[in-house]
Amino acid sequence: MRKLSGSSQKFMYVYFVVIGLFHLYTSVFGAYESYLQKNIHLGLVLPTAFFLFPMFKKAPMDRVPLYDWALGAISAIPSIYVILNYDEIVMRIQQVDPLTAAQFWCGILLFVLLLEGTRRVVGLPLTIIAFLFAAYMYFGQSLPGIMKGLSFSMSEVVEQVYLTDEGIFSMPLGVSATLVAAFLIFGGFLEKCGTGPYFMEVAQAFTGTAPGGPANIAVMSSCLFGSISGSAVANVYGTGTFTIPLMKKIGYPAHFAGAVEAVASSGGQIMPPVMGAGAFLMASFLGVPFVDIIIAAITPAIIYYAAVFLMIRLEAMKRGLRGLSPEELPDKRQVLKKAYLFLPIIGLVYFLFVGMTPMRAAAIGVVISWLVSLPQPDKRMGPKAVIDAIYGGVKNITLVCVACATAGIVLASVSLTGVGVKLVGLVLAFTSGIPLLALFLVMIVSLILGMGLPTTGAYILASALGVPILTKLGFPAISAHMFVFYYAIISNITPPVALAAYAAASIAGSEPNKTGFTACKLGFLAFVTPFAFCYDPGILLQGSMATNLYGILACVVACFGFGFAMMGYLNRNLVLWERLVFVVFAVMGLSPSRLITTVGAVGVIVTWIILLKMGKKEGQTPAAA
Repeated sequence: MRKLSGSSQKFMYVYFVVIGLFHLYTSVFGAYESYLQKNIHLGLVLPTAFFLFPMFKKAPMDRVPLYDWALGAISAIPSIYVILNYDEIVMRIQQVDPLTAAQFWCGILLFVLLLEGTRRVVGLPLTIIAFLFAAYMYFGQSLPGIMKGLSFSMSEVVEQVYLTDEGIFSMPLGVSATLVAAFLIFGGFLEKCGTGPYFMEVAQAFTGTAPGGPANIAVMSSCLFGSISGSAVANVYGTGTFTIPLMKKIGYPAHFAGAVEAVASSGGQIMPPVMGAGAFLMASFLGVPFVDIIIAAITPAIIYYAAVFLMIRLEAMKRGLRGLSPEELPDKRQVLKKAYLFLPIIGLVYFLFVGMTPMRAAAIGVVISWLVSLPQPDKRMGPKAVIDAIYGGVKNITLVCVACATAGIVLASVSLTGVGVKLVGLVLAFTSGIPLLALFLVMIVSLILGMGLPTTGAYILASALGVPILTKLGFPAISAHMFVFYYAIISNITPPVALAAYAAASIAGSEPNKTGFTACKLGFLAFVTPFAFCYDPGILLQGSMATNLYGILACVVACFGFGFAMMGYLNRNLVLWERLVFVVFAVMGLSPSRLITTVGAVGVIVTWIILLKMGKKEGQTPAAA
């Protein structure tokens, strides 16, 4: 990404503010008709892919070359054409009325420039995937066997991609044009009013003195910050520059410090109330209020972070690491005096739960953020600070917008050709209809897609390909979507392409792959939990109170069993057979059978108690171990 200076930087500042003001206006007064809103959004945002991201590595990084100014301006032409001819386009009969020459060439132009923008912003993987799915629409009839497709002309392909709401301008781009933009602006205001930095103070004050203090700070601050940032990599750079050096200072190895931050930052995307663009997409795909997604995500998110806290504490005890002294940390009473900084988030959650639309709730959150800034002389938001907040939020919209638009090409192919049904048939035949095998296969596909893609793009593709398979096997739709969403997120810590882990390694000065594999170890339970809530929807709070409580308790106990086994430590180093006992009972604790689940959970607890007593008799301490 370019770091502009001079007139180029000033232009981009004003341009992003204009984008922000448009989306803030539609958040307050209501969006335009769906297809029109999406075109305005893409027409505004797509040019920034050429302004901010260079064509090649040796291109200028401090200014925008003339050819990129030209490409950016040209990339807006297809959307401008739709805006100017909107009535004519919406009145035409799809797949009946022929395309005009202008419509055809605008569609081709948008396709080519969108893929080029995607290559620059997101990278080659999504670009190649989108191109192959587009090619399948035209060349599918030439393929042999079960993948042989129907024959579509180039005009039909262009129409599906450009002039319908099942292509580039499908639901993902609609989410980007409304919900994501509104919440990005909300996040910009949270940062400006002091709520973002306050998260770090809370984490320091209330977790810093525990064993491995800085690691606890990293987990809690990343959890809070990530819940509004929606980006694992941004979260790493936002909190890791402070927490990673602290972890190294008290004795954690560099690779472990980086891994802690990567795991904590990745989990922020599953922590309500915001959860990033993927959660908004999930609500749209399922056709449910966003608050339903928040409710379903609460328990898995808490389990995730509880497990990470456990793993870190065990590592700290194993190494004999202590927390920071109270003198090195903010005073709890002083921190609590600023608890009003949580009001924007509390207000957002309240308005979501009373039935207000997410866009309107985000707009009110913006107002509350401005209000809470007023009592703070150093954070009081005047006109300049308000404009800066809008800019700070919207400047990160390029990646989400481009990824959603390009993923729409894949959805166009799935809709037009029925290739999704064919893939479902292939998977079901390959797995012989065995649910567990299908879950493993969808997990692998989701992880592979997520390795080279941002979470938003990975989730869209994984949901298009994996969700139909899981629902066909009888898994609830919300469990299926949450399943692929989880793995799209934790692909950020999964080598060989672990973006969050590599970002953390760059701060820690550690070897990237070693950091990635350590992150996988710390986040191991995140690989297990999705299987649990697929077989027991109670973990997602989708059953009765008794069912939900049983599922949650069993999952927590099983996860703790896995944690003790993975770290090999309780109050002493565990031998191999003790770790295996934990593994066996933990696996049983996640069984679909209630009887086996109960036996497994009880087994973990009994083993836990017995080994604790054995450790006390042996008189071992963390330092001795």
